[in-house]
Amino acid sequence: MTHAPEVVLELAGVHKRFDGGAHALDDVSLSVHAGEVVVLLGASGSGKSTLLRHVNGLHGPSAGRVQVLGTDVGTAGGAALRRLRRRVGMVFQQFHLVGGLTVLENVCTGALGTLRGPRLGLPTYPRRVRAAALEQLDRVGLADQRFQRADTLSGGQQQRVAVARALLQRPRILLADEPVASLDPESATQVLELIATLAREDRLTVLCSLHQVDLALALGERVVGLRSGRVVLDRPVAELDRDAAMEVYTGRSAAPAGAPVLAT
Repeated sequence: MTHAPEVVLELAGVHKRFDGGAHALDDVSLSVHAGEVVVLLGASGSGKSTLLRHVNGLHGPSAGRVQVLGTDVGTAGGAALRRLRRRVGMVFQQFHLVGGLTVLENVCTGALGTLRGPRLGLPTYPRRVRAAALEQLDRVGLADQRFQRADTLSGGQQQRVAVARALLQRPRILLADEPVASLDPESATQVLELIATLAREDRLTVLCSLHQVDLALALGERVVGLRSGRVVLDRPVAELDRDAAMEVYTGRSAAPAGAPVLAT
């Protein structure tokens, strides 16, 4: 008997209003299965980052339900959220590395959620953590730079360090919030290809926000388009062409006759 893929992430009727009345998410419903690589596509301010922050509990919904790996994020207490965040890795647009630390120590910080007490310098991390960090650096092609200061690397290299740091958590879900927005086109392609490769190797579920249509179609297995906080597109990449994906921005349907229509 073939079992249905596990749903690891589900949003049901999620609304998010910030102080002042801004409606960042508007009745968003979305299910993501284990091992899926899903791209959130949309312009700045469309709700992509807000949605990602609901997945790791940095935001709670104003209404609706967010369930991640069996945890109801909206009702979870501090301890439950900390446990969830150990299983959800995050890669940011601005890398969030400590420039004055070595590359290896920056990766080691990915284990801080599992360690007790502060760490002052690379030797204060357990040997097993340092070994695991070096293994992840090797996977992203930067083992030879492990003792360089992080701020001496190029932007693309720094983002690969950030990916290695996230993978040190051994996450089940990897969130990437505009991970290539500050990179040149060649570096952007390399970083996204790396994320896709590592996702296959580790059977990771990936939720990545992008605003570049071509990169979204190259990376994702499925594209979810957001506009003004609403889902306006949810389709497998195999059934999607560039013109249809651009409708997320233009608001004009480019689907051929008989094709599934975009949500409105």
